[in-house]
Amino acid sequence: MFILFQIVSKLFNFTFILHTMFQSKNYQSKKNIITGRNPVVEALKQQSGVDKILLFKNASGDSINEIRKLAKEQNIPVQYVPNEKLNSLTNINHQGVVAYKTAVRYQDLQQVIDWINDKGEAALLLMLDGVTDVRNIGAIARSAVCCGAQAIIIPDKGVGAFNEDAVKSSAGALEKINICRVNSLAKAVDDLHLNGIKVFTSEMKAKKKIYELNLTEPCCIIMGNEEKGVQSFLSKSADEHFNIPMKGDFDSLNVSVAAGMILYEAMKQRLV
Repeated sequence: MFILFQIVSKLFNFTFILHTMFQSKNYQSKKNIITGRNPVVEALKQQSGVDKILLFKNASGDSINEIRKLAKEQNIPVQYVPNEKLNSLTNINHQGVVAYKTAVRYQDLQQVIDWINDKGEAALLLMLDGVTDVRNIGAIARSAVCCGAQAIIIPDKGVGAFNEDAVKSSAGALEKINICRVNSLAKAVDDLHLNGIKVFTSEMKAKKKIYELNLTEPCCIIMGNEEKGVQSFLSKSADEHFNIPMKGDFDSLNVSVAAGMILYEAMKQRLV
């Protein structure tokens, strides 16, 4: 009986330790982050999918300078944070550096445009402006792949993380479409125009209906934040504005639903 009691006691203690470790705010899945200066440098050199880097605001040294340099070259955002923030993410000695992994590989916008042209296709692109919910991102990606869009353009800041949750929400679609991350959406619009790609965006008061647009020509649709919509400077740079007609006294569509309706209209026109 005494031996049995000892076994049960040890099992209880082991279970409690596991529970504490997984509940602690300091616990972080190793699948999601890279910790330490050298590991982050190596990940950047191998371009193994770094989404964002957190740096201790007072960190210095050759490796830190190299991280900044490589991050700039690869258009990876760097955020400067207090040490407490890094401590909350991992129990491992982080040396002032933590990097978040991305579940997708980012592509260069111009190279994707050239690839589309080489295939003899008309570009059908999406640009996400302030879309932060990973479930919406996943749903948009599914519609994009199903309707024949070739790429999604995102900014390096102000968009939901393209992590494992987003990929799961997309049912794997995010791994089947080009994701182009840019440091300026305004510059991306300029690049699209230089390549003969028109830019469209929705506006509730627009006179033109979505089905009145010519979506068979090379184009990019800007999808904005549900609350704020598309930023004004992007809206002004658009070639045309349109609205999605709705029946009934209700004027709000979920951004992923709206994207699906727009993409379906584009696919329908191109199939005809």
